Formats: sequence, structure tokens, C-alpha cells
Amino acid sequence: MNADFGAPKELAGGLQQRRALYQPRLPPCLQVIPIWVGVVFSGRQSPGGHNVVWGLHDALKAYNPQSLLYGFVGGTEGLFANKTLEITDDVLASYKNQGGFDLLGRSIDQIRTTKQVNAAMTTCHSLNLDGLVIIGGVTSNSDAAQLAETLIQNNCKTKVVGVPVSLNGDLKNQFVETTVGFDTVCKVNSQLVSNVCLDAISAGKYYYFVRLMGRKASHVAFECALQSHPNMLILGEEVALSKLTLMEIISKICDGVQARAELGKYHGVLVIPEGLIESIPEMYALIQEINILHNSNVPVAEMSSQLSPWAAALFQFLPPFIRRELLLHQESDNSAQLSQVCDSECPTTTQSKLNVIIGVIVSYCFQIDTEQLLAHLVETEMIKRTKEGRYKGRKFSSVCHFFGYQARGSTPSNFDCDYAYALGRISLHMIAVGLTGYMATVANLKDPVDKWRCAAAPLTAMMSVKRHLRGPGAIPIGRPSIHPSPIDLKGKAYELLREKASSFLLDDFYRTPGGIQFEGPGSDAKPITLTIENQDYMGDIEILKEYLGKVRTMVKPGCSREILKAAISSMVSVTDVLTVMSHPLNAELPLYHFK
Repeated sequence: MNADFGAPKELAGGLQQRRALYQPRLPPCLQVIPIWVGVVFSGRQSPGGHNVVWGLHDALKAYNPQSLLYGFVGGTEGLFANKTLEITDDVLASYKNQGGFDLLGRSIDQIRTTKQVNAAMTTCHSLNLDGLVIIGGVTSNSDAAQLAETLIQNNCKTKVVGVPVSLNGDLKNQFVETTVGFDTVCKVNSQLVSNVCLDAISAGKYYYFVRLMGRKASHVAFECALQSHPNMLILGEEVALSKLTLMEIISKICDGVQARAELGKYHGVLVIPEGLIESIPEMYALIQEINILHNSNVPVAEMSSQLSPWAAALFQFLPPFIRRELLLHQESDNSAQLSQVCDSECPTTTQSKLNVIIGVIVSYCFQIDTEQLLAHLVETEMIKRTKEGRYKGRKFSSVCHFFGYQARGSTPSNFDCDYAYALGRISLHMIAVGLTGYMATVANLKDPVDKWRCAAAPLTAMMSVKRHLRGPGAIPIGRPSIHPSPIDLKGKAYELLREKASSFLLDDFYRTPGGIQFEGPGSDAKPITLTIENQDYMGDIEILKEYLGKVRTMVKPGCSREILKAAISSMVSVTDVLTVMSHPLNAELPLYHFK
């Protein structure tokens, strides 16, 4: 049989030729129509954000080449004002695998007020968007859930999808193992901390107090400590749990300095998170009193005289530079301004652009320098111990650093590049199937990429309601939100740190990870906390389903009475335990209790 199957053939006659041009029609369920999607940077810049846009764009064009992707220029302000840039291959060419958010920029990090939500909805209507991808952290994704609900209520077809991008790494839960940017930021900061460690041991006469990013949670400081091995690490979660006072913290640091001095070591490195000051009970209470005065429009110059007696005493105890910084107006979430940098609009040049606060001239460009506060109080305490004869070593000397902005625009690590790109592609598939109010997620991140599992998780499953008191006699109020996840003080990573704490303190067991590697050995390294912890939540659920399936197979009509009794007894016991565990004391209210 010599027939040439599949060989080109000549169509005879006009009818056959015309029929070859006919395009069969498809039912709606099989049609892949173009879709229009918008994307906005809502959170603070974090390495890898551009790759989310890249992944979203590639998935969109693979879905239908006629689809369009609009980027909102200037962050959420651009979303409100409908200021867009069409994302194309040419636009993306120089931003792939690059740091920063300069492809589109960012502004305020919220879509919260009625005016803001309505403006966003108007933009979605005017552009006829099928989907809106919001890139950000806990606050941005909380706002994404609210926006999704509002769009549904107003019959707007736009689907809202969140992507976990945050350098703080505090958007962690059973669905989200880590955030885009956390790996890069920790690697850059770990190199800086290790450089300081080597400088300390070389000079042999300075204690370095290093403050790292991380407000409500201390994940960055924690990960950097595991990578660089500084002598001391103070976590906000430890302080909050133990309710350590400011002077108790100072005493512990001084004890460490004295223990090292007994070994002839007069240098060291202490790492703290940015939000440590708000974890100290009396400092938190003082900040809240100041916030209440701000909300009551009390002039800054009069605030110190209107504090409660105990707060006034603490306020006067603090160094003048800390007093000035505490009086800065709180940020949008009613927390103190823990970090702030000057920009072109920051008044610093003329006398009229300065505020007189407690008898001194203060510019607006302050941050709460917690590391300087600790260094100042430790030096005071060491002088006191010297006079009392309890310390006989050399004079204590300190150098302070704040590594807050050096890493935000870094070139992202391979892990962050892969993770961000995958999340971008997942976002498009979520929009295509009609999901709204969901977050793109990836599980099994500690494994190679070919073992990652992509999914979508409802934002409401990550939300809870915390009760807040805004002032004396106020009624507790709550708002459903995704809250920053603190360090698990019962987790494997924390246990590892505690095991090595004594060695870190006394042995100068410094580790120098070096710069980020993009090729060769070390290029695929991932955060230590990610690789140590078992965070495959959905994988564990699958394991549970397998065991339940085995129970169903073994316990069915025809099984022995003994097997049936054993199964019932075990199930009753398991149910009782789970009932107790699911209602812990002081638990946050689940979302369905919010009214």
C-alpha cells in the first residue's frame, strides 16, 4: 500500500476550495473570547512585583492574543483617576526580572473609603474590565476583598484577584506560605548584617544595633538572624508574649554585653525589627494615648501636658529625640510612624517649614529610631553598672543602623522571579473562570518548581475580626481584615533559633551568605524559615482525606462489631479534641460573626 497519507492535495473545483475556508462555529462554552484586565501596585515596592505583571501578560496573550492588559499608572491613585498604560511585550521588555515598581509606580496603599471604592468601580465600568489584579500585602488584599464584595453588590462584572507581594513576609497563613519579595529582601539584608558582624569582630570595640523592616511581625529580622547569626535578636513576638518592659529588655541586653565582656569580647551585633517599640506594653499604651490626642486635634505642642500621669512620666523619661518622633502623626492604621524618609515635598529648608515641639525645632523627616533608643539606654545602664562595681570591662560604645530601604528595589532572586511569574499566570486563570475575591497561591514552595501546586484561595478564609477600643468608654469596633501573621513561637524555625541562641551570643558564630546568586551554586537557595517549616496545608488535607477514605473502606456494613466500636470511639475522641482546639480562649472572631 503506497498511498501518500497526509500529503498536500489539490482541491478540485470552487466548491471544495470554498468549503476549506469555512470556520466551524463553537458553542459558548468552547469560545475563548478576548478579556480585558487591569493591574495595580497597591502595596509598597517589593522585589518581584514586575514578574507578576509579566506572568499575567503572558497568560493573557496565551488565552487570547486579542486580550488587553491595562496597568494603572501611579498605583491606586491611578486606578481612581483611570490613568492607564497598556502593557505590551515592548513595554515589559526592560522590566522582566527587575526590582522596584517603576513600571507603573505606586501611591497610597488603600482602596478603603467609600469615595475610593466608588472611584475604582467607576474605572472598572468605564474600561469594561473583566478582571482587576491587586498586587500587595495584608492591607491591599483586605481592601481587595471589600472591593470584590462591592462590585458584586453593584452588578459590576469585574472580578477582583489579589496577589501576595510584600517584603515583610507577614501575609502567611494556611494558604500562603510566603510572599513575593521576602526572599530577596532577607538575602540583601542578611548580607548587610553579616558585613556589620565582620566589621564588629575586626574592630573589636563596637556594638552594632541594627533595625530591619517588619512592623507588626518580625519575619525579616528572624530570617536574617538565621542567615547571618548576629549575637542577639529581639523579636517583637517574644516581647509581646512575655510582656517585657522597656527596662527589662535593656537589662537583658546589658546582661549579654557583660557576659561577652567576661570572655574579653567588647563587640557584638544586635538585630531588632522595626515594630519592636509597639510590642513593648508601656510604649504601645503611650503611642495609643498620643494617637487619641491626634484624633482629638490637640496641638502637638500641648500633647505632653495632656497625657495621663503615668504616660507623662514615661514620656519625660525618654530621650528628647524619641519624644519628638513619637509626636509625629500616626499612619493610616493608627500606628506610629516607624519609618519615614524625606522626599521632595518634605519641608526642611526654612524656619516657617518647621514645627516647634517641646521647645525644640523638629523637621517632618523623622522616624522612630528604636535602635538608637536601645543603644542610649544600654549605654546609660552600663555606666550605672560600672559605677556600682558590677561591670569592670571597657567602656560601652555603639553604632546604629536602619536597613529599611536598601533592599526594596533589589534585583529579585530566582525564587522570587519564579514565584511572582507563577502567581501572575494563576491570576489570569482565576479571572477566566469567574473567581472574584480570591488570592492566587502556590503550595510546596520549598520543593523544586516542578512540584509546586497552584491554587486559588478565598480572601474571606484569611480574614478575621479584631476588636479595637478607640478611647475611654468607646464601644469595641471591628472590621474584617487579613491581619499580619506573627512568628510562630512554637514552630521548628523558632526552636532552631533558641537552640543556637547561646552560641550566637558568646561564640561569634557569624555566617556570611554573601550577595544574591543568580547562577551556579546557591542560586536556588530559599528562605530558611520556608524550608524548615512544614507549610503544605492543602497537602495535609489531602493526606487526611486519604485516611478518611481508608476508614470508610474498613468500616462499612459487614465489618466486625469490634472494628465499628473502635472507629466510633476514636471518632468521638478526635471530634472532642478538635472542638476544643477550634474554640481557643481569646480567639479572634471569625468573619461570619461580623455585623
